[in-house]
Amino acid sequence: MRPRQVLAAGATAIALITAACGGSDTTTAGDEEARRVDVDMVDTDFAPNSIEVAAGETVRFVFHNRGEVVHDAFLGDADARADHEAEIRDEHGGHGSSDDAIKVDPGQTGELTHTFDSAGTVEIGCHEPGHYDAGMKIVIDVL
Repeated sequence: MRPRQVLAAGATAIALITAACGGSDTTTAGDEEARRVDVDMVDTDFAPNSIEVAAGETVRFVFHNRGEVVHDAFLGDADARADHEAEIRDEHGGHGSSDDAIKVDPGQTGELTHTFDSAGTVEIGCHEPGHYDAGMKIVIDVL
């Protein structure tokens, strides 16, 4: 097998294993298959709080705000999160504008779809005041 075939086979295997465990399914996102990951937002927690994805994999995160307050979800590395925090402060509590950020009101659902281009670690964090500092984040290990 060529390296791309191995990567594609690995991504498919991870998606199938995860789907078999009941945590997600696959859907079509454009021309690519996207793995669906459901995320509960409650108080200052995301569940799940960590996942693994394959480099090149597309994941559709579906956020369910089951709490009493607004939450946001921002996906990025440490520098991107710092920029997002600054943007929120500059907008006096706004949520900024990014393809990797959403705001979810109580009782509502929101989605982010992202293709993980390279190996490493990124996070999804809630940047409502105090939430990220309280641990409201998802660590994403890109293999």
